[in-house]
Amino acid sequence: MKKIVLICGSGMSTSLLAARMQDAADESGYPCRVSAFAASDIAELDADVSLILLGPQVRFRQKAIEAQVACPVMPIEFSAYGRMDGAAILRNAREVLDD
Repeated sequence: MKKIVLICGSGMSTSLLAARMQDAADESGYPCRVSAFAASDIAELDADVSLILLGPQVRFRQKAIEAQVACPVMPIEFSAYGRMDGAAILRNAREVLDD
C-alpha cells in the first residue's frame, strides 16, 4: 500500500485535500493512505512514505525536504490545489509513483 503525505505550513489546508484524495483513491480501488502534516513535522514521518506532495505555501522548501527523506517530493499543481481537486492530484501522484 502506498503512503502519500501532503505537507503545508500547518497541515490544515491540506487536510481537506488529503480527504478528497483518499475518497478518490477509495472510489477507484487504488490502495493507498493519504495524510496531511505540517512542514515542521517532517521528522515525524514514517520511513515508508512513498511520496510527499507540497502545498503551494511550502513549495520553496522542496530541496530542504528532499534532503531529509528517501522518497520523491513534488509540489502540487497550483490550479488543482486551488480547486481542491483530489482526483487530479491523485492522478499526478500515481504518475510519479508509476502506478
